[in-house]
Amino acid sequence: MIEVRVGSLAVDSRGQPVIILEPVAGDDGVRTLLPIWIGAQEATAIMLVAQGETPPRPLVYDLMATLIDRLDARVQQVAVTRLEEGTFYAEITVRSDAGDEVIDARPSDSIALAVRTGAPILVAEALFAQAGVTDAASEGGEESEVAAFHDFLESVDPDDFRG
Repeated sequence: MIEVRVGSLAVDSRGQPVIILEPVAGDDGVRTLLPIWIGAQEATAIMLVAQGETPPRPLVYDLMATLIDRLDARVQQVAVTRLEEGTFYAEITVRSDAGDEVIDARPSDSIALAVRTGAPILVAEALFAQAGVTDAASEGGEESEVAAFHDFLESVDPDDFRG
């Protein structure tokens, strides 16, 4: 597993939100990014935390984090584990005195919970080979990271990542 962070949130040419995950550990070579298309509500929930904003009423992810905390448990990690027929799968590991519980979840929900709880986000190494894209800016070209990402979003189709 590779630890990642939310590199950015964007919208593709068809208006679909995309979350870009990037490895936490930087290497001197070409970076590989993992785009995952998510829903608008999940993108908003993640973006609010990234911008340090608090909604006037708790969102479902805030409620989840509060429930876990009040039950004397914590989110140990979230992991994006596989890609099957164009759908990403994830797991949330919750730790309590009773032990670890691994819960099947969508990556968008898992990431929204992780950014609220400070839990690490992991991605199976094979997913970078299967669905990752090379960050053109890390190849040493003059193109900025933002410009390269926008070019990627203009040309990519979610169907490109279907199995």
